[in-house]
Amino acid sequence: MEKNKSNSLGGRIWFSAILFGLIGQIAWVVENMYFATFAQDVFANSGRSDLSYIVTTLMVILSALTATITTIIAGGLIDKAGKRKPFIAFGYIIWGVTIMLFALIPMKVEMSLIALVAVGLIAFDCFMTVAGSTSNDAAFNAWVIDNTDETNRGRINGILSTLPLLAVVVVFIGLGGLYNKNNESNALFFVILGIIPIVSGIIALFVLKDSSKVQKTCISTKDLFYGFQLEVIKKNRIAYITLAAACIVGISQQTFFSYLINFLNITLGLGDGFVIPMAVIIVGAGLVTGIIGFLSDKYGRKHFYIPLLVTTIVGITSFFVIQYFDGIVKMIILYVGGVLMMGGLLSMLGMLNANFQDNIPQNCEGRFQGIRMCFTVLIPMIIGPIISLILGMDAMGNNGESFTPPFTIFLAAAIVGLIALIPTFFVRKSAKR
Repeated sequence: MEKNKSNSLGGRIWFSAILFGLIGQIAWVVENMYFATFAQDVFANSGRSDLSYIVTTLMVILSALTATITTIIAGGLIDKAGKRKPFIAFGYIIWGVTIMLFALIPMKVEMSLIALVAVGLIAFDCFMTVAGSTSNDAAFNAWVIDNTDETNRGRINGILSTLPLLAVVVVFIGLGGLYNKNNESNALFFVILGIIPIVSGIIALFVLKDSSKVQKTCISTKDLFYGFQLEVIKKNRIAYITLAAACIVGISQQTFFSYLINFLNITLGLGDGFVIPMAVIIVGAGLVTGIIGFLSDKYGRKHFYIPLLVTTIVGITSFFVIQYFDGIVKMIILYVGGVLMMGGLLSMLGMLNANFQDNIPQNCEGRFQGIRMCFTVLIPMIIGPIISLILGMDAMGNNGESFTPPFTIFLAAAIVGLIALIPTFFVRKSAKR
């Protein structure tokens, strides 16, 4: 493999990328994992475990739809304004306030209030998503593109891909002690988590700096859907093939991701002890992702796509076969398989995102975030949860009080991952480096 020279990134860019990327991922971890877990615990505590699957699925699908629509509109606005900073700073502040709304919901509710709580959970999730998608999905992602090029995007996207794992460490290990499904209320947990993006938004007002390359763009309502136009798709074919690969990998991830905590806790019977293996998996996957990001910039991403996807599929499959083992073998599969699964997923998605960024037309960075959200958020977060809903409800049978995420969600995720080999082959074939 031939070595390639990468352009260096300044300390200010690295600091801003890591800080605001991490804070954004802390908020998204709360949304993607804790809000789902919170909803599942509320309905399980209230004697309606059947609603755990239904409300989780609705939260994921409706928040994905909200995120996509928001990013399409916000992406056009930030291109028109020629600025990213105010959308990031003020968006993070509002984001924190919306997280705090969940402090209003108790852990156990009366049957007469079940429907109201279900609607409230979904509504609060969507409110939070509007703020998060404006500030992070649209503005922050455009800022990253503005400040990088194709020689260093693999590296910075590799690091950014590890931030969800670091965010899980912060939330679960640093603040997880504040959350307990047996509490009457977990208000303090959500209030403290809301303060984090608020403070970061204030910091952004003084630290974050827009790239000098960004220019104001005159756009119409039609231009908000620029990335959906047929002629644009034809001109930028590889960008859409890359998104197709990311979409299928995302569906695989979303098939199990919202249930991962309770899978470790309940299905594998680890209880509160799930924090230790999760921490090990997170650290291991973070190291894998960081190393792959560095190597992909040095030697070219095309050499890593297929091996990474195969590694991911093997890791996901291991969580299905773990049911047939006990003792030390079971724990080895849990740790090794978890690192392969999460490290492979995040490395793969990071490289695909970098390749997509390479192929975005100049001065269209904001508007292309909407089409990215359709492929990487909307479609995966509709299809993936529906798959797990069907498998989960089938596993429950007629017992509406039993909530145990089934092993089959990982088998389904692995099968979906195999399909991703098709577009990934063409992404590799067309890669420049």
